[in-house]
Amino acid sequence: MHPPASNSTRMPWRWRRGHLPLPLRLLLLPFLFSLLFFLVVQSNRLAIIHRRHHSRSSSPLVNPPPLRPFQPESGLPSHDVHQRFRLYAASAGGRRQPGSPVSAHTSKKQRSMALMRELPRSARSRRFSERAADFFTGHQCRDRFFMVWLAPLRGFGRRELFAVESVFHSHPNACLLIASVTIDSGAGALLLKPFVDRGFRVRALAPDFAYLLSATPAAIWFKRLQRGEIDPGDISLGQNLSNLLRHALLYKYGGAYVDTDVIVLRSFTALRNAIGAQAVDAGTQNWTRLNNAVMVFDREHPLLYDFMKEFARSFDGRKWGHNGPYLVSRVATRVAGRAGYNFSVLPPAAFYPVGWIKIEKLFTRPQDRNQSRLVSENLDWIQRRSYAVHLWNRKSSGFKVEEGSVISRLMAACCVLCNFSASAAKAA
Repeated sequence: MHPPASNSTRMPWRWRRGHLPLPLRLLLLPFLFSLLFFLVVQSNRLAIIHRRHHSRSSSPLVNPPPLRPFQPESGLPSHDVHQRFRLYAASAGGRRQPGSPVSAHTSKKQRSMALMRELPRSARSRRFSERAADFFTGHQCRDRFFMVWLAPLRGFGRRELFAVESVFHSHPNACLLIASVTIDSGAGALLLKPFVDRGFRVRALAPDFAYLLSATPAAIWFKRLQRGEIDPGDISLGQNLSNLLRHALLYKYGGAYVDTDVIVLRSFTALRNAIGAQAVDAGTQNWTRLNNAVMVFDREHPLLYDFMKEFARSFDGRKWGHNGPYLVSRVATRVAGRAGYNFSVLPPAAFYPVGWIKIEKLFTRPQDRNQSRLVSENLDWIQRRSYAVHLWNRKSSGFKVEEGSVISRLMAACCVLCNFSASAAKAA
């Protein structure tokens, strides 16, 4: 008797465990070769796209990460926020940064040198000392004001020009020096001409960092930056250099510094060696954070020296605010009460009556009688208690100044070129 035939003998089209029959293998081979070819082509295509993307290190990001710099105004600062969100669309005393984000694949030297090209040392900047002396000497400058604009000229718009206007409304005999490469030009002179024609003392001068930082702790730091030995980080170098430059200008000359998104409401003449608190503790009313958007200091004040020393010692181009508001807060905390450091910390109402979270309310017109009453009350409160209003341009630059809003009424009250200001309020 023969043993029963196996399944593999009787049914050759079925496969044994772990094996495919020859007919199916022949059918699958073309499919497998096609799949392999497709994967190779796609891999090469993605590699090319990746290389092209990273080769454009100077191109701006289409959708930059959201900016969330601070927790609620009464709370303590959250450093985690700065580590999670890096600022690419940065303000340099105005609306936007002068440069673009730099690829993480370039070297530290390449990144530094690329950004340093934003601030070339020119014949004009080399004469900064001489030109500044000529601007201040021989004129009745009752007050000295400084602004910094390390950004393209096209960004210096109507709102920034109104900041200039507000300075002269409260200080008609002031001298305002704007440290800027781009405004120190023929086109920039045309922007400032309406003020000059009316007798106001305003001039833009390309800054000479070597001169302004000489004999300060930041001089060596700046030379290292020029040599490409400092990693500028992801945040706009223009923004960080603006923080350094404002301290250097006040240290060299003394006077008042105001950002270009600040409306000056009344005279600073009574202020001396003062910096403003941005936030206070709700319980103790002690300040928790300062801001350097508005400062008034004597020439060679030791606190300014320490600001520059801290900038050079702890510079970090990857944390928003680290070299600005957080820097002045760190230093002021350390030196508080020491002999020789005579300065005042003004309450938030002085320069920052409305925090960045609520600033939009100042731009909105009232919708009914109750809102009109609130607008009038807020306006009266600000005009009685504030020297200036910081507009937080990083958040508010896109807001329209609506007719009847607090900002529109402040602009009407602080204008010196009032026809121009009215059109600015409508278009801003």
